Amino acid sequence: MPGTANRPAASEIFRQRLQQVIDRSGLNQAAFSRFAKVDRSTLSQLLTADSARLPRADTLISIASACHVSVDWLLGLTQREEIGAEIIEAILQIEPHARTPIDELFVKWMREAEGFRIRTVPETFPDFLKTEDVLRYEYRRAAFGSPEDAVGAVDARLALMRRPDSELEVCISLQAFITLAHAHGKWDGLPAAMRVAQLEHLIQLYSELYPSLRIYCYTLSEVYSSPFTVFGPKRVALFLGTSYLVLNTVEHVRLFGRRFDELIRLAVVQPHQITDFLTELISEVK
Repeated sequence: MPGTANRPAASEIFRQRLQQVIDRSGLNQAAFSRFAKVDRSTLSQLLTADSARLPRADTLISIASACHVSVDWLLGLTQREEIGAEIIEAILQIEPHARTPIDELFVKWMREAEGFRIRTVPETFPDFLKTEDVLRYEYRRAAFGSPEDAVGAVDARLALMRRPDSELEVCISLQAFITLAHAHGKWDGLPAAMRVAQLEHLIQLYSELYPSLRIYCYTLSEVYSSPFTVFGPKRVALFLGTSYLVLNTVEHVRLFGRRFDELIRLAVVQPHQITDFLTELISEVK
């Protein structure tokens, strides 16, 4: 047939487009295989230059689903990369936040990102670093169950952080800690003894978890950021107060990853300085 002599084979087109989505993800082959839930050796074989192999249907669907592209595009059957209007629900979701420390959805996302770096810009410092007294004070207007429930939720988050492959970066304003230490804003009325106990608890946990846990502090006089969390290469969740705006594309993950990089470049307190910073705050309270 005319024009078929120079037409790339289906396997070659697939290989080119597979490499394209891998490059766009910013992941190496090992990380991409975990992200797309494809066996690492299978992925390597599919990328081999002289391979005429096409993937099995389940592998193809897994890659297309993870990268939010169509199966037809991967196989070279269409030039349209997107999969149609139904992609909107997969790309963007609104999920409720109950305003309690028992946030099963957040823990679920952390588990799904296990083995990848999680990067968060929280509204305040993370709940799993808080004492029970501080948790109860912060959520005193929310019916989140018994104190045992709150402690159990915090313990579940700590258990995830204590796993050997956990890696969490937190970028937070200096003012989040200063307002706690001086009982300003939302912490107005929090007794001094509870504030000191919280800061000492934070120092103890940070010493235990560092460097798997790394905290950076920027100052609001120089920069501001809305709260968000990047769960490895899988999703970004923007905290909206009573809900999360969840974005699931590689492009959004990379966009917010770059924003996180900008924030840590502007950090005035580096991870190795956190203990000294908190110790100084304790001296201001006593």
